[in-house]
Amino acid sequence: MSATELPLFMIDAIVLRALEEDLAAGDVTTEACVPATATTTAHGVARKPMIACGIPVAERVFKTVDPSLKFTAKVDEGASVDAGAVLYTVEGRARSLLTAERVSLNLIQRMCGVATTTRRYVQALPPNSKTRITDTRKTTPGLRLLERYAVRRGGGHNHRNDLGSAVLIKDNHIVAAGGVRKAIEAARARAPHTSKIECEVDSLDQLDQALAAGADIVLLDNMDTPTTEEAVRRTRGRALLEASGGITPERVTELAKAGIDAISVGALTQSPAADIGLDFIA
Repeated sequence: MSATELPLFMIDAIVLRALEEDLAAGDVTTEACVPATATTTAHGVARKPMIACGIPVAERVFKTVDPSLKFTAKVDEGASVDAGAVLYTVEGRARSLLTAERVSLNLIQRMCGVATTTRRYVQALPPNSKTRITDTRKTTPGLRLLERYAVRRGGGHNHRNDLGSAVLIKDNHIVAAGGVRKAIEAARARAPHTSKIECEVDSLDQLDQALAAGADIVLLDNMDTPTTEEAVRRTRGRALLEASGGITPERVTELAKAGIDAISVGALTQSPAADIGLDFIA
């Protein structure tokens, strides 16, 4: 993990919010049951096969609770692991490990779940395909940084990060602007010269309008495969084509073979959490 992928100050902000949520009134059970002098070792264990992701984030949780804890990663980020694999080991005060346990697991389970789902979509691409699997802005509030990092570790790519990072004209923009051409022309007049213009369309007629108006990227929303193939033929490389809307791994192969440049999948960042446990060694 590099500083540019997950800047520590941004990780720490997420970790602190999560710990504040869980520890506002302290840890009554741990303080009552566990002696202050007790020490232990614990393993973070994968309960099912998964893509490892978020181990440095789990470390930040433990070290935020107690800087004296010793944390050792056992696998690389992005590695494929089997059930029973030890992802990391933590050693030190038992109270500290118990206090950090749930927050650390919540974050790493979320990230491993996203990375695992992403890898499944990426593996559905045909060999040597140039099609990209990308995420969307359908992220968990407050966790976008971590979830988008997990998409990358799973082998996928990121779409625009926020509303200010790119022009993407959606169906409601088209209605409010008075049509595809008007929306694209208005965006072109206002957008920075460095920004590409992407427009969502839900029909071949709208595709023709978007191409005539000079859209750089066209998002084909909820189009079946035959319609997508026709869209590729009509576009003839004049714009990048992105497919989106209810995409399953089973459809990835046929869409890539149809000539789509990118497939955006909201399900990547809406993945169920992976099953990971923190096992104390007696």
